Amino acid sequence: MKIPKEELIAVLAQFNPWWKGERIADLPHWHRSAFNELSMWVSHPPAKRAVMLSGPRQVGKTTLLLQTVELLLRNGIAPANIVYATFDHPILKLAGLDAVLEAWRELEPQAAGDEYLFLDEAQLIRNFGTWVKHQVDFFKHRRIIFTGSAMPLSDREQESGVGRWHTLRLSTLSFYEYLQIKSIALPSIPKISAFADLFNCKTADYLRMTEAAQVLIGHFHEYLVRGGFPQTALVESIQSAQRLLREDIIDKVLKRDMTAIFGVRRVVELEQMFIYLCMHDGGIQDLQTLSSNLGVTKSTVQNFIHLFEATHLLYRLPPFGYGKEVLRARYKLYLADPAIASAILMKGKAILEDSKALGASVETAVFAHLLAHGSMNHVRLSYWRSPKEKEVDLVLEMGDKIIPFEVKYQSGETGLADIAGLTELSRKKESVREGYVVTKSAQDIGPILAGDIPARWMRIPASLFCYWLGESEQQQKSLLLNDG
Repeated sequence: MKIPKEELIAVLAQFNPWWKGERIADLPHWHRSAFNELSMWVSHPPAKRAVMLSGPRQVGKTTLLLQTVELLLRNGIAPANIVYATFDHPILKLAGLDAVLEAWRELEPQAAGDEYLFLDEAQLIRNFGTWVKHQVDFFKHRRIIFTGSAMPLSDREQESGVGRWHTLRLSTLSFYEYLQIKSIALPSIPKISAFADLFNCKTADYLRMTEAAQVLIGHFHEYLVRGGFPQTALVESIQSAQRLLREDIIDKVLKRDMTAIFGVRRVVELEQMFIYLCMHDGGIQDLQTLSSNLGVTKSTVQNFIHLFEATHLLYRLPPFGYGKEVLRARYKLYLADPAIASAILMKGKAILEDSKALGASVETAVFAHLLAHGSMNHVRLSYWRSPKEKEVDLVLEMGDKIIPFEVKYQSGETGLADIAGLTELSRKKESVREGYVVTKSAQDIGPILAGDIPARWMRIPASLFCYWLGESEQQQKSLLLNDG
C-alpha cells in the first residue's frame, strides 16, 4: 500500500534516534544470556548468514535488538548504516519492506562500511523468506537480523533458507535471569563447575547448599507464579502479572496472531484446546484422547499443536530412542513457561497449595532450563518410558553419554523407591552412569544410595538446580560436560 513518504520517514526517525545523535531511551542495564551469541553473530559472524531471533511474545526480543544496536554504535559503526523497523507498526506494515528501506536511504545516505538491518516481527512481511535468501546471496555488505513471534515460512522458503540464516531461540527468563531483573540481593550461593562435582562434596558442602536453596525457594515459587517474561517479572502484583500474561496469550496470540498470520477461523476451539493443555502441562500427547475430549478431528488437534509450536507457546518432547523404537510413540507436551498454566486457569498463588499442579509447573521449569542450557551444547532432549510404564521425565543425550533427570517435587526425603524409572533405565542402558533427581525441600540434597545399581544418583533442590543452570548459561558454560 502506498504510504506518503513524509509519514513513513517520520515513523522511521522515531524508531531510530541515533540518526539524530540521540541515545536509545529506557534500555535495561542487564543482558539476557543470548546477548553474547547475538552480538557475536552481528559483529563477527562465523558465516555469512542472517540471524533469526525467535521466541514468544514479550520475551525481550526487541530489547535484545536495541541493546545490539547500542553495542554497534559504541564500537564506532556509522549511525546512518543502522536501521531498526518493527512491522508490528501499522504504517510500516502497510508500506512494506522495500518502501521502508527506500525511505531510510532518502533520510540517511549510506556511509562507508557494512549496513545493519534490524527487522522486528518479520513474520508480517510478505514473502520475507525469499527476500532474505536474495539479500544473503547478493548483498554481502548487509547484515540482517530479524525477529518473529511466529514464523509461518512456507516449505519452499524454509528449504531456500537453509544456510542463509542462523536461528537463535530466545526462551523465557531463566530463574537466574529473573533474580537479576528483579535486582534481588542474595547471600553468596555456592558455585559448581559441573553437576558431577556434587558427588565429591562433603557434608559441610551440602549444608552450605541447603542454606542457599532455603534462601532461594521463596523467590523460586514466585518465579513459577509470575512467569519468565520481563514485563510480568517487574509489575507490582502477581495478579497483574498473570492478567498481563493471559492477555498476551489469549488476546494477542490466540485471537490476533492465529487469525492474521495463519488464517485460523476456529478460534474458540483453538482456545479450548489450549486451556485443556494448560490443565495437562507436561502430559504425554494422545491425539485420540484430545480429539474425543474436545470434539474435533485428530487432524485438527495435530494442526492446532503445530500452531502452538509455531507461536512458541508449546514444545514437543520426543520419546527416547531412534527409528522403529519411537515410530509409534507419543510426544510429551510442555508449555513455554511454568506460569502459563496458572495464569490461563486463573489460579494465582493457589497453585503453590496444589501439589499436583505445582509439581507440573516445576517440571516445566526444569524442562525449559535444560532445553535452553542444552541448546548451547547441541544435545538431544527426550523422555523415557518402559513397556511397564516406568518413566523418566527427561533424558539428555550428549554423544554416547546419557544423563537422565527426574522431578520429584514432594515432601520428605527422596529415596531409591521413588526413582524406579531411573534405576530401570540404567539397567537397560549401560551408558547411564549418573542421574539427577530434582527435589522440593532444601534439605533433600545429596547422593541416593543405589545398592547394586552401577549408576549413581544425586538429589538437587529445584530452586538451586534452576539457579545453577541459568547462571552457567549466562556465563556460556556447561554443567553437563565434566565426567567428575
